[in-house]
Amino acid sequence: MLDDRKLAVLRAIVEDYVSTEEPVGSKALVDRHQLGVSPATVRNDMAALEEEGFIAQPHTSAGRIPTDKGYRLFVDRLTTLQPLSPPERRAISTFLEGAVDLDDVVRRSVRILAQLTRQVAIVQYPSLIRSTVRHVELVTLSPTRLLLVLITSSGRVEQRVIETQLPVGEGIVSDLRSRLNSATLGQRLPDAANRLGDIVDTFPIADRPVVSVVVTTLVEAVSDERSDERVAVGGTANLMRFGDDFDTSIRPVLEALEEHVVLLRLLGEATSPRALTVRIGHEVPYDELSTTSVIAAAYGMDESLATLGVVGPTRMDYPGTMAAVRAVARYVSRTLSTS
Repeated sequence: MLDDRKLAVLRAIVEDYVSTEEPVGSKALVDRHQLGVSPATVRNDMAALEEEGFIAQPHTSAGRIPTDKGYRLFVDRLTTLQPLSPPERRAISTFLEGAVDLDDVVRRSVRILAQLTRQVAIVQYPSLIRSTVRHVELVTLSPTRLLLVLITSSGRVEQRVIETQLPVGEGIVSDLRSRLNSATLGQRLPDAANRLGDIVDTFPIADRPVVSVVVTTLVEAVSDERSDERVAVGGTANLMRFGDDFDTSIRPVLEALEEHVVLLRLLGEATSPRALTVRIGHEVPYDELSTTSVIAAAYGMDESLATLGVVGPTRMDYPGTMAAVRAVARYVSRTLSTS
């Protein structure tokens, strides 16, 4: 276990390397930071940090840079996150409040997160499995055509057009709409699907063919797991600023980020709302991304709906980036709860 002085030296090395992009020497640390010790003591502390694997010397006669292990200890020992400025908070709030639907919320979230962090931003669409039914609408488009609309607690809207063989009276449509809402309102989508099975038999025999088609369509809508695999990505061009941070080429990183399955795994499983997850370097579950770090947070008010986060080089401003990810997750949660 490192003592407080060595932790202070490690913290100074991380902060200087992130800001200057240059290996850090003992003289620079003494000049820039109030460490309260001599350059010789700092050199001894740096030697101890290097021996324990927290820093490394990239070239002979060069200063030191943090290793993945060093970044991990730095992040784990953070006591406070760099707060966002009032203008940054207002920008997030104003930008997200202008969203017109769920897709717009996600697009805006990706854009503001990429701008704030100058990293690659990823936002997972809310999971249907974790959502509840807010409303079911059934609209007559023509005598033999209906529009079924499912609105979830996450703000997602699923629409299905239903063709019927026989004309459907408005009375049946109104009655069915009422019964569908009574059975599913406030229910988690998997539970809602289970509660729909008995509705068909409650209608007169002559109406059951139409009712059956509508119920089957609604069950398919609430059970559609494909929507849980959707993500939005923004700010990929930001990585080009960090070309020297990658061992050989940035191409493998960019290619990996094109795969949505990879992105979903990077974000990880949503846990408690707004809880932060930080994976650094080789902790990231893909060799192509071993020179990156991922910071992610779950969003949702009372429970997690999905996850958002950023991907960037291990040499990143962790306190500032963590604060931005957490703030955007909080504002997205608030926006979806009031939409």
